[in-house]
Amino acid sequence: SCSCLYSCPGCFSHVWRWLGLRSALTSNLKEIIIIFLLHFVKININSMLIATFFTKEIFYTNMRYILFVTTLFSDCVYLIISNLLLILSYFAVPIQTWSCLFLFLLSYMYNHVTPLTLTAMSLERYVAICMPLRHAELCSTARALQSVLIIHSLSFIPYIVLLSSVTFSFFTQHIICSVESLTLHRWQGHVRSAVSQFYFLIMCILIAFSYVQIIKVAKAASGNNKESTQKGLRTVILHAFQLFLCLIHLWTPFIEAAILEINFNVFRNVRYINYILFILSPRCLSPLIYGLRDEVFLLALKHWLFCCPFKANMLKL
Repeated sequence: SCSCLYSCPGCFSHVWRWLGLRSALTSNLKEIIIIFLLHFVKININSMLIATFFTKEIFYTNMRYILFVTTLFSDCVYLIISNLLLILSYFAVPIQTWSCLFLFLLSYMYNHVTPLTLTAMSLERYVAICMPLRHAELCSTARALQSVLIIHSLSFIPYIVLLSSVTFSFFTQHIICSVESLTLHRWQGHVRSAVSQFYFLIMCILIAFSYVQIIKVAKAASGNNKESTQKGLRTVILHAFQLFLCLIHLWTPFIEAAILEINFNVFRNVRYINYILFILSPRCLSPLIYGLRDEVFLLALKHWLFCCPFKANMLKL
């Protein structure tokens, strides 16, 4: 039944959670168009920032910016797949199980890459402010690439359970792509949910640790060091706020399941709001934190937007 589908948090994709029944989609085309527009704007902004990242050596040799562009790329992949799943769900297009599984694994993985990378960025700020003499050693380019690899590996682990009881014949079937079709046992959803919540607990502890340590340094700092420390502290606070929004969406299925038992229309509206507030909103903060607050990156972005296209046109003439 419909209530059974939503009584197991983690048993469905974040996009599918707000889609509901296809009849609901038909009556809420306006909401779908809004989601498409938000995705389009976000992907274009991220694409500009990613292009800016490759314009200067200081960016792709600095761990802070490498982690930043990792979140941008992760968000782009997640939103593109979300749009594709939305189209497949809306038109009820049957595809082979292996294709559906591949899309959902990517979606799940990159949904976790962003918060894990935010945690790594907070730790990088902790090292830069509290251990400045070891920053070059601990936060080298090689260490940054190793961190990205570890983050992607950790993000994939919770969803190995999707593959744990799938047979070869199941891969050759044609299904309407939804995670309900891929979840053969209820325990799979519980395991994914438990591992995800464990990850977020560890991430909260690490960000809180970074915040406390930076506060200690901020109190003892003076002059230019104090200003730099305060900026690093504000960055960690913004990372913590992003992570807080990501953490809340883990609990929204419980709220949605309770509302679903009462009123489906209210449930659909709450689910739509949850998607905007707790999935899209955290992904809109990354460009603000580093794309606009970082003076070096902002200057490079302005140069890429206004100077480079102009020079390219002049050369053509």
